[in-house]
Amino acid sequence: MNSARLTAGLSLLFGALVFISPLYAQSVPDEEEPVITEESFLGDDLIFEAPPLVFEASPVIELRSFDAVFPGFSRSKKSRVMSEEGLRNSFEKDDSPLIVPDPDSGIDLLSDVMKKNPSHIVEALVVVPCHERELDLLDIYNALRNIKDIKDYPINWYGNDIYIFTETTRLESARNRKPVPDPAPADMLPYSETMYLRFVDPYMGDLYLRGNISVSLYGLTYNLTNFRDVRYSVFRIMKEERFTAIIYLEPVKEGILIYSMSGLYLPNFIAKRINLTPNMNRRITVLLNWIIDGLRKQESILQYNLFYLPGM
Repeated sequence: MNSARLTAGLSLLFGALVFISPLYAQSVPDEEEPVITEESFLGDDLIFEAPPLVFEASPVIELRSFDAVFPGFSRSKKSRVMSEEGLRNSFEKDDSPLIVPDPDSGIDLLSDVMKKNPSHIVEALVVVPCHERELDLLDIYNALRNIKDIKDYPINWYGNDIYIFTETTRLESARNRKPVPDPAPADMLPYSETMYLRFVDPYMGDLYLRGNISVSLYGLTYNLTNFRDVRYSVFRIMKEERFTAIIYLEPVKEGILIYSMSGLYLPNFIAKRINLTPNMNRRITVLLNWIIDGLRKQESILQYNLFYLPGM
């Protein structure tokens, strides 16, 4: 009988440890820690002695300021960042970027873009103030969920609204390019996620994009890459894996920081015929407007986070 009770007690202890450890139970000093022996489980009643459990929420990361992430900006340059359009810059592969984060910030979009050996790069930086409530990474993640809405954002061209994309949709996978609906808002933030997208661009052809979302300590990165050749009619204008657009978003004290860098490779004779830099800027403008509007929508959503313990 004692052997059976010992086996049952050990099983219960093992199950309790598996359940408790992910919930960050508070430890006690070594001298106060109870010693679990065979006698603890034997006797007329099953006895399990343990210190009271204190369940702690995940630590809250203190928001950084804009100056901590991008130090040394002049007043005029910073004023442009805080404006609706933000700061923009374009350069070619042998030139240097204008928008450079602090080396210790943990942000390095340039290295990932340059892996594609691009001929042309466009960078942008804007800070979107929060008016109704502060937004966190889950809010930002949900703001980027509605891919189908991207097509609804025009640019103003000489007083007229021009729609760059006629269709923007998710795909089931890279092989099965069947359109699928956008998912419902998420309750939990994933560490990473991959999605497949199709943008119909009447000026540049169909864009088949792979989107990778990753979460870091302070922010969220959205990396878009073309996983198929880009063709206009029967002509291939860009090979697969030669375009990338990386968008980094971070809640800072001044609002939501949006920093993007896009690069692509096109032969020079093609780039000259399509006026590449303005065309890239227009498409980045559409993406930024979609993101900013998505953040505004998230501001108006009141979310309740309920923390509970089993049995309470």
